[in-house]
Amino acid sequence: MRVAFTAVPDSHLPPVDELLSIAVSALGGSERQGQLTMVRAVQKAIDDEEHLAVQAGTGTGKSLAYLVPSIRHAMDSDRPVVISTATIALQRQLVDRDLPRLSEALAKELPHEPTFAILKGRRNYLCRYKATAGWPEEDEQDQLFDPREVSATGRMVQRIQEWAEETETGDRDELVPGVSEQAWRQFSVSAQECLGANRCPSGAECFAELARARAGEVDVVVTNHALLAIDAMGDLPVLPEHEVVVVDEAHELVDRVTSVVTGELSEASVMLAVRRVGRLIDQPVADQLMEAGEDLKALLAAAPPGRIDELPQVLGLTLQLIRDTAWRCITAMGPRNADKDDPDKAGQRKAAFTALDEVHDTAVRMLDAYGHASEADRAEVVWLDAGTDRRPPCLRVAPLTVSGMLRDKLFGERTVVLTSATLALGGTFDALAAQWGLADGKWQGIDVGSPFDHPRAGILYVAKHLPQPGRDGLPQQYLDEIAELIEAAGGRTLGLFSSMRAAKAATEALRDRLDVPLLCQGDDSTMLLVKQFAEDEPTCLFGTLSLWQGVDVPGPSLRLVIIDRVPFPRPDDPLTSARQRHVAARGGNGFMAVAANHAALLLAQGAGRLLRSQNDKGVIAVLDPRLATARYSGFLLNSLPPFWRTMDPAIPRAALKRLAAEPS
Repeated sequence: MRVAFTAVPDSHLPPVDELLSIAVSALGGSERQGQLTMVRAVQKAIDDEEHLAVQAGTGTGKSLAYLVPSIRHAMDSDRPVVISTATIALQRQLVDRDLPRLSEALAKELPHEPTFAILKGRRNYLCRYKATAGWPEEDEQDQLFDPREVSATGRMVQRIQEWAEETETGDRDELVPGVSEQAWRQFSVSAQECLGANRCPSGAECFAELARARAGEVDVVVTNHALLAIDAMGDLPVLPEHEVVVVDEAHELVDRVTSVVTGELSEASVMLAVRRVGRLIDQPVADQLMEAGEDLKALLAAAPPGRIDELPQVLGLTLQLIRDTAWRCITAMGPRNADKDDPDKAGQRKAAFTALDEVHDTAVRMLDAYGHASEADRAEVVWLDAGTDRRPPCLRVAPLTVSGMLRDKLFGERTVVLTSATLALGGTFDALAAQWGLADGKWQGIDVGSPFDHPRAGILYVAKHLPQPGRDGLPQQYLDEIAELIEAAGGRTLGLFSSMRAAKAATEALRDRLDVPLLCQGDDSTMLLVKQFAEDEPTCLFGTLSLWQGVDVPGPSLRLVIIDRVPFPRPDDPLTSARQRHVAARGGNGFMAVAANHAALLLAQGAGRLLRSQNDKGVIAVLDPRLATARYSGFLLNSLPPFWRTMDPAIPRAALKRLAAEPS
């Protein structure tokens, strides 16, 4: 629905409409109705302390539309507003471009020039004390057998040591090129491992504490969904005290929160705890935990991967053994605040307790996931991840829903504005609102539209004549269709595939057949591939999930987006399949609530790659005929921008040929 709001004037600050007008003029833009509607809606939500979901299409200028009322509220309340994003790219855009320009533009209209800072999780900052205290290295034993790995890690460690002498922020992102997680772990600590600023010898100059102190003094704090979740759900606050949160890229919120609260148990995590406890306890007690870890390793190596619906007796006994031996180690360690006056010993004890707690608590979670009277009562799902050549198998446990956590911990404590170009699935906000825990709460959803004229700028072509996609790779008819569409477009194609196997198969089959350059994700870094794709108009780029949401290529380099199939989650995906079954057990439609929502969100994100600027034109080609024929097709189509639709193969080919003939 579309709603018009009137700004509520404040006694001493300029109205939000006026501030937006000043900002737009200073930044050299032009006012857009959708942006004006959104800025008023955000201001009203803040004034009324009511949650708000805003769908704002590409080109609306939504970051300005939420930053202006956020800054105004921070000035009025003398408390910061937190802006949370899903991607580093948007964080950098806000901190490096949008906020500096906006602050300068509004400085004369407000009591002081708006201030801002970025705040990340503690693991992202170099720990001065760990860098100098000689704590045990965090090497994963399976990598020590490859001399090339050791040598590469050693060079990275040396780079970090040199950088540590000159950095002013300790922020890992300053390290260019980046370093491996293995190298970085030797210089960082988690929040659980940290000694605390008062007890740490380097506490007064701690990079993480300095970043948090800066965040407590500014008007706008930029962070990420993971840290937002940790702050909301943890016992100790991580972010400065705040009343208002803006969640940009809100379509990612549930997945990011789920990742934060997913537990993992493997031989490696158990052995890390054994190594960290080291000589802090009697060796026979530590050996018991080591033997339990070896039992787990043997069990996981022999077990089939996938969801574990019923707890096998041998796995139950192994988890109980890990739980009990980890607890014996924790008990043997004695009081947690022992050696508090010796930072070196205190640091080693804190690291040992952290690793032991994680192993013990995860084993408890996994055991508690079973024994419920019915499927509807189950709260978590456990599955075996098969691992890779470089990563051994592990057990994971995750909640079947995070809606209750979000409702109680995030939405219950503050006013939240959620925004994205893709929130109204099937034409309503109901699906995502239910996942956020907002279904019965005080909230409103609005769609402020898009400045693009979708029916005139783009064609949505559904290849109804093709066979349904199967499990045996891309049918020849699909490859022929792709080739003919690319030839009509003269290249300029982004191919979005549901799996890397399909993307690589299409690349191999068509690279010699086409007269235009064809790149495939994995040939080089994604950033470099996208850059090459954008700079060379005839070039095509094929890839998978990260390209569905991460490509922003305006102009003639992108005229055709091909989607090989409706992107349903894999039927054997442990978490989504368990969530689907859980919804059904509670009387809902599991397919629509989980699989169809997942597909609608990705389809909308993929289709959103086409129009990135006012002058863009082109075709979205979906090869999967189910988008035209299946009973759920209406829901999926209503989740997409309002492109002009056709199922006639001749129409998109003719349109692409006309676009290819236009001068660049």
